[in-house]
Amino acid sequence: MPAAFILGLIGGLLILAFIANRIFKLTRIPDIILLMALGVVLGPATHLVDAQRFSSATNLLGTIAIILVLFEGGLELDLRETLRHFRGSLLLAIIAYVLSTGLVTLIVCKGLGLSLTGGLLVGAALGCTSSTVVLPVLQQMQTDEPVRITLMLEASWGDVLAVLIVGLLISMRTHSGSIAGGVLRGVFTQVVVATLFSVAVGVLWSRLLRVLSEQRFWQVLTFSIVLVLYAGMEALGANGLIAVLMFGLTLANFPGIDPDVLGGLGLGLGSQSHQSLLTFHSELAFLVRTFFFVLIGLIADIGMFRRHPLLMAGTLGALFLARWISIQMSRWAWHDIGTAGRDVILWMLPRGLITVVLAIEVTDATGKELSFLPGLAFAIILATNLLVVFGSWRARRRQPAMPVATTLNLNSSSEAALSSQSVPESLHTNPQTNKVSHRWILDAALLLLLAFGGMLLWVGNQPAQKRPMILEHWMQALRERH
Repeated sequence: MPAAFILGLIGGLLILAFIANRIFKLTRIPDIILLMALGVVLGPATHLVDAQRFSSATNLLGTIAIILVLFEGGLELDLRETLRHFRGSLLLAIIAYVLSTGLVTLIVCKGLGLSLTGGLLVGAALGCTSSTVVLPVLQQMQTDEPVRITLMLEASWGDVLAVLIVGLLISMRTHSGSIAGGVLRGVFTQVVVATLFSVAVGVLWSRLLRVLSEQRFWQVLTFSIVLVLYAGMEALGANGLIAVLMFGLTLANFPGIDPDVLGGLGLGLGSQSHQSLLTFHSELAFLVRTFFFVLIGLIADIGMFRRHPLLMAGTLGALFLARWISIQMSRWAWHDIGTAGRDVILWMLPRGLITVVLAIEVTDATGKELSFLPGLAFAIILATNLLVVFGSWRARRRQPAMPVATTLNLNSSSEAALSSQSVPESLHTNPQTNKVSHRWILDAALLLLLAFGGMLLWVGNQPAQKRPMILEHWMQALRERH
């Protein structure tokens, strides 16, 4: 394929993605529907592009996009509001995911005759909403702050929960062991370790940004820390997505540990550096999401609509029923969410990027037994995003008509509120901090020490024959001393 054609295709895709994003603002139709439709036109419909050449990049692009979206979501979260809505959002995420997984498992086991393990893998892959769809939709909808935070947190917890459960089910499929014990060990290792490491790294990095934010390309350096943190947590057996989310939350809410900056914690002070960091990562996420969803359309199995229409309808009905039940069971833990807010939450059940990534991971692990799963995931993503369109239309109709001037004032005030969300003092370019700029050496040393401790934990978890020879001799010498 000529290089000029490839470059022209990439440029055309980005232009169409920008147009799709503008259409989303006007019509509430999520841009991923248009991007996947474009991929279907380029691939299965016209065969202009050979999808097999890009299939190997699907998992990598999906993982990078999820990392970017979760980090951006963490940067936009206010710690006080997060803690206030933590219980309700976590309860909603757990109940919705468990019910969705259980009902979908029942549907596919009865409809396709799958084993319980195979049915659970299908249900676990389709059970969570996607933060890569929920977060952009919430940025465009005029909804109450408690609803926005609850949905944002629920989608983030759902991503993490789905990755955790699917990983445990795949590992238990290949290694025998107690399910309860595996879940408990998985929760501790993947959640607690990831949280502790990410908070520590976030505090240290926020202090270093006092110096680094005055340099060029510091946003790229922060992105590299995000990738290294994710890779390190995955190597340790912890959950990298939790680490990325908590790193962003820590960076946005904890300006180091100095007493002179603790007074600014949670006061919502504006910061040009904070906004530039958000803008950089959101645009990078836009770029990666564009190629990922077009790629999903390229490799989509559109014959699934013809072969299993009842299975798709039953799965969609199971997900909607689970959503309604979970809202009724968890609404007691919510704060300041009325009938209109519950209606928005009911229709906000889109599947997206995480669904495809997990479907491909499950298919690679199980072979032909669940080869239908990517096609089913594509159909469910399309159907649930259409439900989001319907829910957005209902929410817009419920909103009372306001004068144009009032609307403009609200929009400007909401943008000001967004730009003033819990910004760390460490991101400010304050000339007074130059007097104590030598502290960055200690902060950098602590960060390296933390990385070294993580490396030792990783080496200790490896089989003896896989450990580097030098480190093995060093660890053996330490054991002999003690």
